[in-house]
Amino acid sequence: MIAFTSMLVIAAAFFVAHVMLLFTSFSKTGFNKKKYFWSHLTLWITGVVAYLTTVLYAGKGVSSVVDLFDSTGKQALLLLVVVVLSVVAHTVVKLFILPRYVTPRT
Repeated sequence: MIAFTSMLVIAAAFFVAHVMLLFTSFSKTGFNKKKYFWSHLTLWITGVVAYLTTVLYAGKGVSSVVDLFDSTGKQALLLLVVVVLSVVAHTVVKLFILPRYVTPRT
């Protein structure tokens, strides 16, 4: 049970780090590529930890939420959601946010 709780805490911590890094990637001084990369990396780590949690604990009665991911397909959906979130976020940033930080060349 301690390992399960630890995995949840780790996933939550990486998700919080993801959100903080994502929002602080953009400031009045410009766009910080390193923070933006780390924000994506922490999201991917969150997804991997969530996936591993379901692989290890689904169907064992530890958590009713984790028990929902009782098949390989459902577990793989966690990784797919992370990829889709990452692609959508990157697309939104590239199309709508970055143009505000790039000055046109004259």
